[in-house]
Amino acid sequence: MSQSQQVVPRCLSSILVLVTLLLRPCDADVGTAGHYDPPYTPTACFGYDPLQFPSSFLFAAAGEGIWDNGAACGRQYWVRCISADRPKTCNPAQLVQVRIVDRALSAVSRSSSDRATIVLSKTAFQAIANPSASSVNVEFVQV
Repeated sequence: MSQSQQVVPRCLSSILVLVTLLLRPCDADVGTAGHYDPPYTPTACFGYDPLQFPSSFLFAAAGEGIWDNGAACGRQYWVRCISADRPKTCNPAQLVQVRIVDRALSAVSRSSSDRATIVLSKTAFQAIANPSASSVNVEFVQV
């Protein structure tokens, strides 16, 4: 078998594994997501360090349910909008990977939704839902 013939099955098997991992419903949790705007520093996790923010600006603050006494700092989650109060608010086909950089309760900027499970950066929230919504129901799983 030539090298190019070997690459195709490996790529397909990698894609199959990735899809299987992302679509396992038993591993995902359900909660609510709000959003917050700049300024984002200082954060409870990394203070004023500018390197804490991914270049994609896909990051979040942990609500009390996932804060875990600060152990959530640096964790990454896949997040997907599953429903909202208003129809057509979610973009259910869009999935974002965010990094926890702050605690929602002590974030410098106020969340659009009190008691949210996860508070997404403006960029992350806009990727999965209409930004005019104050909160949405999400499915999330730790990476």
